[in-house]
Amino acid sequence: MRKSEVLAAEAVSCLNKALCRLKDIWEEIGIPEDQRLQRTNVVKDHIKSLLDRMIKEEESLKPRLIISIQNCRMEMEKLNLELQLPGFEVPAASDMLQQEKNIRTQVEALLTERARRMRQLKALLDQDQDLCDVLCSLPYGVAPDSVPTAEQLESFGQHVANQNAEKARRYAEFMDLKRRIIVHMGELDHVPETSFEKDVVCEDEDSFCLSRDNITSLKLLVCQLEERKAETEAACEAHREKIQRLWGRLDVPQEERDPFNEHMVASRKRNLEALQAEVQRLEELKLLNIRNVTDAIRSEVAAFWEKCFFSADQRQAFAPYFSEDFTEELLAQHDAEIQRLKQHHEDHKELFDGVHQWEDSWRLFLQLEKKATDPTRFTNRGGNLLKEEKQRSELHKSLPKLEKKLKAQIDAWESEQGGEFLVNGEKFLQYVEEQWELHRVEKEKEKQERHLKKSKQTEEDMQFGTAVRTPTKRRLLGTQTPNKSRKFNATSSSTSTSAASNSTSRSVYGATVPASRTPVGGKPPNPRLQGCNKENEAQLKGSPVTTSLTPAAPQHHFSMASVASTYSEFVVTSPFGSNLLLSHNPSLL
Repeated sequence: MRKSEVLAAEAVSCLNKALCRLKDIWEEIGIPEDQRLQRTNVVKDHIKSLLDRMIKEEESLKPRLIISIQNCRMEMEKLNLELQLPGFEVPAASDMLQQEKNIRTQVEALLTERARRMRQLKALLDQDQDLCDVLCSLPYGVAPDSVPTAEQLESFGQHVANQNAEKARRYAEFMDLKRRIIVHMGELDHVPETSFEKDVVCEDEDSFCLSRDNITSLKLLVCQLEERKAETEAACEAHREKIQRLWGRLDVPQEERDPFNEHMVASRKRNLEALQAEVQRLEELKLLNIRNVTDAIRSEVAAFWEKCFFSADQRQAFAPYFSEDFTEELLAQHDAEIQRLKQHHEDHKELFDGVHQWEDSWRLFLQLEKKATDPTRFTNRGGNLLKEEKQRSELHKSLPKLEKKLKAQIDAWESEQGGEFLVNGEKFLQYVEEQWELHRVEKEKEKQERHLKKSKQTEEDMQFGTAVRTPTKRRLLGTQTPNKSRKFNATSSSTSTSAASNSTSRSVYGATVPASRTPVGGKPPNPRLQGCNKENEAQLKGSPVTTSLTPAAPQHHFSMASVASTYSEFVVTSPFGSNLLLSHNPSLL
C-alpha cells in the first residue's frame, strides 16, 4: 500500500474518531437527538466544504504547472537565443512537477550566464571607452544592451589588450619625442609658442591625447626643430669658417679672438647672433683693408692652383688675379674664385690626392735611383743602404699599382664628366709616360757616359802608361804586421823580395813613374778614398794615379829607382819583361 493511501485511511480514521467524540460530548451534555443530528449535518457540511475547497485548489494546480512549464520553456528559448546557445532538451519526467522543476533550473542557469556576460561586457566597454578617449580611436562594435557571445567577449577582450599595448607604445614614443623636443628647444633657445607646443612641453603627460595625428605632429615638430638646429649649426659653422678666414686675412690679434671661444664651439641661437655680429664687424673692417685682404685671398688662390695642378693658361684665365684696381668688386670676384676652387678641389679630391701621392713617390723614387749610382753609399752606417734598397724595391712595385688605380679613376671621371682630366694643362697619364720615358733616357745616357768615360780613360792609360792594378787580396789593405816588417828589413839584400816591395811600375811603352812609399808600420790610407762597388772598381782600375807623369823617349833599356828606406833598393826590368811588382806597403796602393 502506498503512503498516500495509508495517510488517507488515517485521515478517515481521524474523522470517525472525531465524530464519535462529538457524539459522546453531545450525549454527556444532553443535547437532544434532533440537535445532535443538526450538529452532525453542520460538521458534515463543514468537512465537505473544506474538502471541496481543497479539491478545487488541487485541481487548479495542474493548469498552473502547465502554464509554468510553458512560461519556463519560453524563457529558456529566449535566453538560448540571446546567449546564442543550442536548444536545451529537458529530460523526460513521469510527472509534471519534476518536469517543471527541471525547466526552471535550466532557466535559472541561463539567467546567471546572461548576467555574467553583461557584467564582463560592461567592464570591457568602460576600458574601451577610456582607451578611445586617450587614443582618439573609434569604440569597438558591440551593442551595450545585447548579450554578447563567448567568442565576441574573447575578441573584445583581445581588442582591449591590443589597445592597451598600443597605448603603451604610443606613450613611450610620446615621451621620447617630448624629450627630444625639449632638448632641441633648449639648444635653439626656443620658447613654446603654439597651443600644441605648450600642450607637449608644459602639460601633464597623462592628459595628452595619444592619437595618430598627434604622434605624427610630434614627429613633424621634431623634424622641424632638427632642421632648424641643422640650419643653425650650418650657419654657425659657415660663420666660423668665414670668421677664421677673415681673422687670418685681417691679422686680428689673439686677444680679440679669445672672447669668441665659446661661440666658436656652441651653436645656440645666441651663439649664432654673436657670430653674425662678428662677421658683420669683420666685413666692415675688410672693406677698410681691401688691398691686404685681396692679397691674402690671392695667396689662397695660388695655393689652390698648385693643389689642383692648374696650367699657366688656366691661371691666366682668371684676369682679376692680375688687376691692381683694388675695389670691393675685385674682392668679391676673388671670393667667388676661391669658393669655386675649393669646390673643384673637393669634387676631385681623391684624384688630386692620388696625383700628389704619385708625385711624392716618383720624387722619392728618383732620389733613390740617384743614390744607387753614388759610390759613397757603401760607406754609410746604420743599415741605411738596406733600407734604401728595400724602399726602392717597394716603389718599383707600388708605382705601377698606383698608376693603374689612377687610370681607372681618371677613366671613370672622364666618362662621367664628358671631358679630359688635365694636370697642369696636360693629360696625367701622358705625363706619367713621359716621366718614365725621360727616366729611361737619362739612365741610358748615364750608361753611355760611363762607357765613354771608361773608354777614354783606357785610351789615356794605354797612351801614357798610367794604369794601376788594384790588389784583390784584402789583407794587403791592412797595416803590415811587425814580424813581417822586421823580416822585410832583415832580407833587404834579396833581389826578388826587393823587387816585390818596391813601389815602381812600368808602362807598356817602357816608361817608369816614381811613386811615394810609406815606411813600414806607417798609417794606411783612408779607406773612403777607395772605391767599393764593382762599377767604381772597374773605373778605378782604368783611371790614372794621382802623381806627376813624365813621358820618356822610347828606348830598349830604362830603369827607375823608388824612394825606399835605405835608398838602395832598385829594380831594373827589361823593356820586354813584366811590369814591376808593387810593394807590400798598403800606402802605395
